[in-house]
Amino acid sequence: MAFSNLTSNIFGHIAKINFPKPLQNFINQKYIEFFNINMSEFKNANEYENLNALFTRKLQKERMIEDDFISPCDGKILQYSKSHKIKTKHFAFSIKGKEYSLEELLKNNYDKNDLEQKLEYVNIYLSPKDYHRYHAPCDMQILSAAYTKGVLFSVNEKHLNKIKSVYTQNERVSLKCLIDNKFLVWLVFVGAQNVGKMRFNFDESIQTNAKIKHDFIHNYKKLYFKKGEELGNFELGSTIVIIAQKGFLDFKLQEMQQIKFGEQIAKFVKN
Repeated sequence: MAFSNLTSNIFGHIAKINFPKPLQNFINQKYIEFFNINMSEFKNANEYENLNALFTRKLQKERMIEDDFISPCDGKILQYSKSHKIKTKHFAFSIKGKEYSLEELLKNNYDKNDLEQKLEYVNIYLSPKDYHRYHAPCDMQILSAAYTKGVLFSVNEKHLNKIKSVYTQNERVSLKCLIDNKFLVWLVFVGAQNVGKMRFNFDESIQTNAKIKHDFIHNYKKLYFKKGEELGNFELGSTIVIIAQKGFLDFKLQEMQQIKFGEQIAKFVKN
């Protein structure tokens, strides 16, 4: 097991310890203060029995869900662009000047003809202060989920600039989704240092950072989600990459823009 995986595993176990109530309240409050977390949509800090419960906190106030294609999470847009092709592979940028292969990112979760046209991609970074649950960005059918083993490098901007192809080196889960029976979108959940787990409500057998030594793919029949429905959660900050077949979504984004789950990030193109 890589050192970053081991430390993340240890951190995950510590985060689930229920310390004596006064101490736990102190830990929770200091975490909130250190990361400057806005708790106005959540329970009070003293209502979380451990740090993991605080990390994975549920919204207590219903978010407004805007039209068309929404952000699946809270976070920061690190990159948005169209893919570029080198020989037979599609490439994207994790951050300016740092390429990664979309084929490597998706691993076995695509068919060759799925990637024949150009692709668009959005990298959303979730920091430790962000709401860590993720949701369906539109009405969609999940066709498959692929787990890819890997290390757990940090995915913040500093480490993206220092380490080559972080997203394709890190542990990840990709969901291949069919939208309106017309086009494909992939949601790729990238693990990171100190991310104890990634969880998916629709398939509890997908376990991350759990000493799994092999990649796998699960195919689903008639697995549908409505826009805004919860898909699962990170157990600390990380990254979600959205990859969409070009020509179906009109993205309206700026790099380094802060976004919230429920906010529109693209309009459907009327064909």
